[in-house]
Amino acid sequence: MRSNGGGKYRRSWIGSFGILLLALSFGVPGVYGIDQDMDGSVDRDVLFQVSTIDALMQGVYDGVMNFGELEPQGDFGIGCFEGIDGEMVALDGDYYQVKSDGVAYPVSDSMTTPFSTVTYFDKDLVISVSARNFTELCRVLDAQIPSQNLFYAIRIDGKFPYVKTRSIPKQQKPYPLLKDAAANQSVFEFENVTGTIVGFYTPDYAEGLNVPGYHLHLITDDRKAGGHILELTLNNSDIWLDVTSAFNMALPSSGDFIGVDLTQDLREDLEQIEK
Repeated sequence: MRSNGGGKYRRSWIGSFGILLLALSFGVPGVYGIDQDMDGSVDRDVLFQVSTIDALMQGVYDGVMNFGELEPQGDFGIGCFEGIDGEMVALDGDYYQVKSDGVAYPVSDSMTTPFSTVTYFDKDLVISVSARNFTELCRVLDAQIPSQNLFYAIRIDGKFPYVKTRSIPKQQKPYPLLKDAAANQSVFEFENVTGTIVGFYTPDYAEGLNVPGYHLHLITDDRKAGGHILELTLNNSDIWLDVTSAFNMALPSSGDFIGVDLTQDLREDLEQIEK
């Protein structure tokens, strides 16, 4: 089936995990299947997401898709693991798990995720930025991106004067709220570190689905460390942006997701966790 754009959605059942797929297309002729055009080629301008940030905020941590199924949806992205269990970074087709010990490990196909966002990264725009901190970076990017109503994948390669990251350890059932799990996070500080920043910009209107604004992770050049970025400093860095014009979201059709209340306003809790 073809979506004919204008924010319409298509529903289908996929995989062996009982996942409901919602496909949103923003002014694009069509989205076929999950990530393929009718001729079988990969649609590289789709942002593919597993579950919602508000579900994760409320302790829905059971993995609902394995990485063997997720990896064909993109070569670039961020997320987490069953029980959270660290920070996921995908770059150039390789997936890594930055655990609470600060070490980045390769991800196996059998591991599962409760929340992830991936795409195929193709550079559309380049913005040169210097920023003393994360807040300034967000302000500079807001002033230069073509529209705050679009989704962007963000990649920054280089040597960074300072980066502060975190990783949330694996949680046990009954799962706590994410703000409580984050209270026990491991924090790492890097100085003059060479690596790649991987992440996304999500428009404010998608609040509840993903983190509004800028959500960034780090992986070091040697692929041995990284994490979710809490703070950073950039010196004359080129920021690559990939405009993603379509959005697919796989929702769990069973488990804790079914009963969780997703009508709550969790903005304050999310701001606390992100900082």
